[in-house]
Amino acid sequence: MESHSLDQDEKRSQSNSGTDLSQSARPESPRRQARHANDVWPGRPFPLGANFDGVGTNFSLFSEMATGVQLCLFYEDQSETRISMPEMTANCWHAYLPTVRPGQMYGYRVQGPWNPSAGQRCDSSKLLLDPYAKAIAGLVKPHAALQSSGPDGQDSAPYTGRSVVINPYFDWANDRQLRTPMNETIIYEMHVKGFTALNPRIPEALRGTYAGIAHPESIDYLRRLGITAVELMPVHEFLHSGHLIEKGLRNYWGYNTLGYFAPHQEYSSLGCRGQQVEEFKSMVRALHEAGIEVILDVVYNHSCEGNHLGPTLSWRGIDNASYYKLSPQSPEHYMDYTGTGNSLNMKHPHVMQMIMDSLRYWVVEMHVDGFRFDLASVLARELHEVDRLSTFFHLIQQDPIISQTKLIAEPWDVGDGGYQVGNFPPVWSEWNGDYRDCVRDFWRGKDQTLPHFAGCFTGSPHLYLSNGRRPHASINFITAHDGFTLTDLVSYNDKHNNANGEDGRDGESHNRAWNCGEEGPSRDPEVLQLRAQQRRNMLVTLILSQGVPMLLHGDELGRSQDGNNNVYCQDNELSWIGWPSVDTDLLWFTRALIAYRKQHPVFTRRRWFEGRNIRGTGLQDIGWFRPDGSQMSEDDWNVSFAKTLGIFLNGKGIGASDARGYKVADDDFYIVFNAHWEPLNFDLPEPFGAGLFVKDFDTVGLAVEATDRKTAGQTFQVAARSVQVWRRANQDLLRW
Repeated sequence: MESHSLDQDEKRSQSNSGTDLSQSARPESPRRQARHANDVWPGRPFPLGANFDGVGTNFSLFSEMATGVQLCLFYEDQSETRISMPEMTANCWHAYLPTVRPGQMYGYRVQGPWNPSAGQRCDSSKLLLDPYAKAIAGLVKPHAALQSSGPDGQDSAPYTGRSVVINPYFDWANDRQLRTPMNETIIYEMHVKGFTALNPRIPEALRGTYAGIAHPESIDYLRRLGITAVELMPVHEFLHSGHLIEKGLRNYWGYNTLGYFAPHQEYSSLGCRGQQVEEFKSMVRALHEAGIEVILDVVYNHSCEGNHLGPTLSWRGIDNASYYKLSPQSPEHYMDYTGTGNSLNMKHPHVMQMIMDSLRYWVVEMHVDGFRFDLASVLARELHEVDRLSTFFHLIQQDPIISQTKLIAEPWDVGDGGYQVGNFPPVWSEWNGDYRDCVRDFWRGKDQTLPHFAGCFTGSPHLYLSNGRRPHASINFITAHDGFTLTDLVSYNDKHNNANGEDGRDGESHNRAWNCGEEGPSRDPEVLQLRAQQRRNMLVTLILSQGVPMLLHGDELGRSQDGNNNVYCQDNELSWIGWPSVDTDLLWFTRALIAYRKQHPVFTRRRWFEGRNIRGTGLQDIGWFRPDGSQMSEDDWNVSFAKTLGIFLNGKGIGASDARGYKVADDDFYIVFNAHWEPLNFDLPEPFGAGLFVKDFDTVGLAVEATDRKTAGQTFQVAARSVQVWRRANQDLLRW
């Protein structure tokens, strides 16, 4: 095929004068005019975005508001060539450029009505990012030119990013989705930059990047820890808000999406002209080779354009009324269920298409294994009310690709009726905020938590049993990125967020935390011992509970944020893992616990406990006991000040088969929780009958004595605020 590309000097001279290729400002010969016409072919309306086919690139942009669209090509010197897109099919403006290759930077300018009071905000002075851009180059620079003021406003091009045409081809070798069963999944919530930024064992150029996660040091650490999936905090391209930059801060967490298809460019060690896509894919491939799944924390509930005073970067200038949920009474303003200024319009088919196309892209092209949906209740708001059977969930359910991935909801938003824990459809799991609150309350000694605690330990059937869901519907967590770390949870009663520059107004004030007697850092040996013990108490509870445990990165290392429970803007050593000063004892304990869970299927049941008698054992599949060895009565459960509980788990009562149809059986376990402030004596219950119980864990310390063995009827002491895990080996498991 003959190439009809313009030479570089001609392109630059045209762009410097604002030339439109389809309507040249200077007379040209018919031969040259024909050459220009051949450079812009009609193209196709679908797929949307810029798609390189190995020869040229097809561009397509949806806007039912536009009266005209210009495709803007940018070069190394930032010169701009504008190409009118006269073809429009089904409200998609499209063109095919046979000479455009991967690495080409581009954007759009949209002509159309400017009437903010009616929700119309087309402004051709604003360079707009492609909502389907697979990569974005250049960071947005806060400037007044980004604020829409009408078609005669200041050009925003010098202050915004560029969409990039990417090379879609990649050698995945034998990579595939791992499909680890949910009941066997152990999640590690991780920040790409924060995990490796200070790791001296990783080359400096790779720290804080996708390549840093893929480095053998990182992979080996995650593998030895025993987790089965990393849940990456937002890696979609995001914006650093102007008000943070003015304070010398940055958007560290990334919940401010600028591109739903583009990996964040600052996490790339290779570059931003498509290299970030290659590097992300290489990271996923490396994690998969180590048996670790990749789950993305995604933010489809709002965009980075904020409220009506925010910058015009993409969707607002393309088709404001289609992409955003506008106020019915005042279309100039936005409905805000997220606390960020806007909410995407989930009633519009092209918004739904964009979200579904994005999800499918990350699965098919980027090979991720699942998604955690930020403020997922917003996605259900077709009207004002939250409807768990909304269009979005119907689309997810019937999609043959997305429905087969791991789907995790953050089941709340800031609007009325937005707290929806337990109400998502059966294929979904949920961040269980109820579990977090209950476990924190139990270990800080709050009254009236015992029945609630028992339910949370067994998978929260009070939330998930009645609608046909399984225990793995509950993503159990005690700490997450939003809030205290595990170390800070036992070291501070109050948040200490002054570094955020908001006079301590930001962040949750009711943390259900207990500092063990002294606020902040301490040199008191008793305080330090209690804090270490409390961390181990909560880790045992988390890892051995039914459901899916989620560990916050660095909690196993003793990471502290100095009492800051909202480090969304702290892209520095306060929020990064401080690898040179890790708690090796806590790391060892966490690794041992995770290995213990994976070794014993009684902790990873697919089905609920039923309280049924198990043939041949004389015991039920689960039992609840008082310190004196007698079974809990209804009156015992109603004692508000009770803070002790013994739980028996019958290894022959799992009631399930493995992947090959063999019946699953395990050892028996007796787990004793004592959240009381004094030590207590416990009797090993007489109904347990013959057999020797061995103490495997005691949170008072890291090791247990080899002589810690008991038989039914014998007494043992459990220290104040501690957990003990006893195991009886079933000698006849081979017959099962």
